[in-house]
Amino acid sequence: MPGGLVALLDDIAAIAKMAAASLDDVAGASAKAATKAAGVVIDDAAVTPTYVVGLTPDRELPIIGKIALGSLRNKLVFLLPAALLMSAFAPWLITPLLLVGGSYLCFEGSEKILHALMGDHHEAAAATITDPKELEKRQVAGAIRTDFILSGEIMAIALGTIEKQTMMTQAFALIAVAIGITAGVYGVVAVIVKMDDIGLNLAKRKAAATRAIGRGMVKTMPVLLEALSVIGTAAMLWVGGGIVVHALAVFGWHAPEHLIHELGAGAGHSMPAGGAVVEWLVGAIGSAVVGVAIGAVIVAVLKLVPKGKAAVH
Repeated sequence: MPGGLVALLDDIAAIAKMAAASLDDVAGASAKAATKAAGVVIDDAAVTPTYVVGLTPDRELPIIGKIALGSLRNKLVFLLPAALLMSAFAPWLITPLLLVGGSYLCFEGSEKILHALMGDHHEAAAATITDPKELEKRQVAGAIRTDFILSGEIMAIALGTIEKQTMMTQAFALIAVAIGITAGVYGVVAVIVKMDDIGLNLAKRKAAATRAIGRGMVKTMPVLLEALSVIGTAAMLWVGGGIVVHALAVFGWHAPEHLIHELGAGAGHSMPAGGAVVEWLVGAIGSAVVGVAIGAVIVAVLKLVPKGKAAVH
């Protein structure tokens, strides 16, 4: 009996060690996948606040909540099963999909730069809707549709990062990424959209320091939104270009990846301090340059396609 108990305790200890190792694998894979998806995440956080423009302040947080639930549904109900099925039965599709997703990020980033250079400001279609309920319904539906594309890119990037893990680790890592990124993005968005209200409230307080903080928050919000937009565009180009460069290396064309790596390593080694940071920064800039080039080509092709069709007719 004592021997059986000892054996049982040994088995329990072994299972506990395996569980701990699995949790470590999931945590590591989740962190790595979330880091790779940074560009899309930042862009998501920058885009989402625009969906509450024109709506009353009391509806801002409920709308962000609806969008967050829709985003989580996109990731867990639709994209997660599709990612796992692809990993199990068609893993060869992961790299081509990453190439497409990376190219799309490059296109999005380059198009934003083009609009900024041309001073092209699109009026929100929602501004023509006068019924608040209809406006809210349309904004939420549009945000969830846009999120589906961004979430698809996030899940594809995450899967490409952890494709060598076991199916169980992939599943839990993708769930962790989906929940963590959704909570992080929409938590930040909720703070951003209410920053002006919080600032106005603080600006009405008696204490001079509190009023100054409140006024500072109100003045900071437009700057913060603009900064998020710029950072999001840069991150999309850096991540998108990096994905494309890596995918090309997988398909056999290693020159771009080697060149970026060598430039980064050379710059890092030439610095007396902070070499690793410089190496990363040069690599990110190199990937972003590739991203701009690819995105510009795609934008040019899409601009020319309608003219070609018109010429045929």
